[in-house]
Amino acid sequence: MKRYLYPIFWSGVFSLLFLSLLVSERRTHAAANSAVPSARKISKDIVAKVSAGKGADLIRVIIQPANQPELSLDSTLEDSGSNIRKLNSFRTRIVTVPAHVAMDLASRSDVAYVSLNRDVQPMGHLSSTTGADLVRATPNTTSSSLDGTGIGIAILDSGIDTSHRAFLNRSNELRVVYSEDFTGEGRTDDPYGHGTHVASLAAGNGRISNAQYLGIASNANLINLRVLNAQGLGTTAAVLRALDWVAANRETYNIRVVNMSLGMPAIDSYVNDPMCRAVRRLVDAGVVVFAAAGNNGKDGDGNKLYGHIHSPGNEPSAITVGAVNTFGTDNRDDDGVASFSSRGPTRSFTTDDDGTRHYDNIIKPDIVAPGNKLIDAEAVNNYLIQHNPQLDAGVSGSDPRKMMFLSGTSMATPVAAGAAALMLQANPSLTPNLIKALLMYTAQPLSGFNMLEQGAGQLNIAGAVQMAGLVRNDLSSTTAVGSPLLMVNTAPAAQTTIANQTFTWSRGIVLNHTYATGADLITRYQLVYGQGNLLSSGVITGDGVLRLDPSFYSDGVITGDQILTSYGVITGDGAAFISVNLLFQNLLSDGVITGDGVITGDGVITGDGVITGDLVTSAQSAMMNGDKSSMMTAAADNGSDCLDY
Repeated sequence: MKRYLYPIFWSGVFSLLFLSLLVSERRTHAAANSAVPSARKISKDIVAKVSAGKGADLIRVIIQPANQPELSLDSTLEDSGSNIRKLNSFRTRIVTVPAHVAMDLASRSDVAYVSLNRDVQPMGHLSSTTGADLVRATPNTTSSSLDGTGIGIAILDSGIDTSHRAFLNRSNELRVVYSEDFTGEGRTDDPYGHGTHVASLAAGNGRISNAQYLGIASNANLINLRVLNAQGLGTTAAVLRALDWVAANRETYNIRVVNMSLGMPAIDSYVNDPMCRAVRRLVDAGVVVFAAAGNNGKDGDGNKLYGHIHSPGNEPSAITVGAVNTFGTDNRDDDGVASFSSRGPTRSFTTDDDGTRHYDNIIKPDIVAPGNKLIDAEAVNNYLIQHNPQLDAGVSGSDPRKMMFLSGTSMATPVAAGAAALMLQANPSLTPNLIKALLMYTAQPLSGFNMLEQGAGQLNIAGAVQMAGLVRNDLSSTTAVGSPLLMVNTAPAAQTTIANQTFTWSRGIVLNHTYATGADLITRYQLVYGQGNLLSSGVITGDGVLRLDPSFYSDGVITGDQILTSYGVITGDGAAFISVNLLFQNLLSDGVITGDGVITGDGVITGDGVITGDLVTSAQSAMMNGDKSSMMTAAADNGSDCLDY
């Protein structure tokens, strides 16, 4: 894989000058920081580079200051002329330094964590099988039609081809209301082809082929933040800058949802990972963030792999989405988790003073959604089509109307993001935590798949939007635990019928290391539903035993002590797959979790600091090929716009 590097050049004299400044600063800060070994404050890929004798190599690093940045740190970096970039919303600094200087920075008392600016890459009949069509057909309390109107969805991807007909509203106005490039290429179109497809899955209209390729929130506004370049590669720094922009401009564009169909190997614990920390800040501010699980669910021989969840999908506050193979049918009884979809648990880690790794081991993904061979908008002359012409779906010969198919968790993620836009239109007062809880509670558990593969189950837009419209809109930080959650006295039946198949909701939510069930989850207010909390905030751990803090959860909620393989019914009804206690033991004995696969997910650190096991070729393999399926025949377009959608 070719690494994507910023075009920054240093002279030898300049590097020596910078080193002398840092040595002087270290005398001031090292003593004050002697109780915190620098090894705990720096990512392992930087340490590996220095250990391999490449300490003089220039690298781009992300510095997370401790509390408010001290003037001395900023002064040192600014005086060095080292191309520093400040992200004000996240109080983060991005700077180019020799690798061994990054080690020096980690020893400072005013630095909390130093990590490598890693490469970021894309991951890769819809409205009917997800239940979105049912939402449009059923009147609700706020509107006769839910289509995402007024909700802003930020797409962090490879750009959007705004000439495509999929992004117009019914008045022929463009719904891509803002575009900005963070790659340095100076363009906001989509030469790679990934972002246009992703954006149309979330919010494409139904103009082409008589609405056969209708996106989920077909009238939502799109904010195009280009973080992947013309070859589909990006950097952590570019993503952080885009998230920083969202934090500063979310109210201007009513950005309630962020879609991140991209990722990088999850090395640093979410506690330290700068991308995870930025996501958490946005969620705390009221923005729902969706992240792709990744496309590393199997090895080259087709064997199941566990522990390859991407960053920022390892962040607890993000809604991490895996992929489902629908086999081209609207009926959901044949659906299964796609073999390429990354499985949990998360294997990011912290390192203690003795050098021992402590893995996060969080249950992910949270939900799964259709992501195999989905057809939607094709950017004009894009890289993916040029190198893989078979991806064109043959829908139209007109560039603004062409469609292509892709597979991957990249495709599943915007499907879920579009669902959140519909939920927020139905009830704008919903918090990110409530949206996450409702998506999991109403999901359909898929038989034969465990929680590390599917989370709570398959996305059920009809059920989630139904519940969203019933949640009280006067909930606040002062609402007491156990207060009524709904505007009705009796919760609706926990079932949905799609394509003449009726299925039962999961009736549970997945927490960090366990799951919770109980009617109170949907009928009574839980403190963890408020902003600034995590759904797992009320889980108390002691001696490998989990219990719920009554100040966070009402007594009608219970947790489980096993990660289950579902029977295809409600959460908590299935066969034991792995004990919760084993997750606490960090799976360090031999990496094997039962007879169903191997925990491998640390990746391999190569000499140049690149984490392998998550190569672009792996992600593109999923995008190009997907799982075997009887994909529905592409519906040809007659060239006339359909406005009846």
